Amino acid sequence: MREHSVSVLPEAEHRRVWDRFSADFRFRPSMSPLTWPGIEEPPASTTWSLALLDDDPGYARLDRLTAVVKQGLVSCVGPRGALYALDWQHTSYRFTPTETGGPGQPAWPLSPCPDGDYSILLSEDFRTGSFGHPWEESLCLFGAELLDTVSAQVGQVLGPPIRRSGQAAGTH
Repeated sequence: MREHSVSVLPEAEHRRVWDRFSADFRFRPSMSPLTWPGIEEPPASTTWSLALLDDDPGYARLDRLTAVVKQGLVSCVGPRGALYALDWQHTSYRFTPTETGGPGQPAWPLSPCPDGDYSILLSEDFRTGSFGHPWEESLCLFGAELLDTVSAQVGQVLGPPIRRSGQAAGTH
């Protein structure tokens, strides 16, 4: 096991990772629907509405969605890979997903689902991850391998997607 399976990003790395994310994804935080989806969604991406989670009194759908996305991310980064957990306006982390969330391990530092702020999980190369938008109430998953791994299961939990590769789901 790594010495620190979850570590707070030092200030310089925090700035570097956020600057790269903002540039690569054209991040534009806003509560206004006129600026949504909040990022330039990559070509290999699918976005779902989280509206079905509103009628989820026992959190069964949320728990299933979170488990599916986490399992998908773990499979994409491999046993020694790490993820960034970027929580807008809050502390951000680097963590080893295979060494978190299990018995006797620290918890994942961030859920893929937004809880009041943007929630971003990214592979270190920025090719795979998730972007949770709190005001649009959406979850964008990106990276061909992640989508191949989890799309069907996410669709079972959330229904059909609202966008694919940044375009309305029925338009391409």
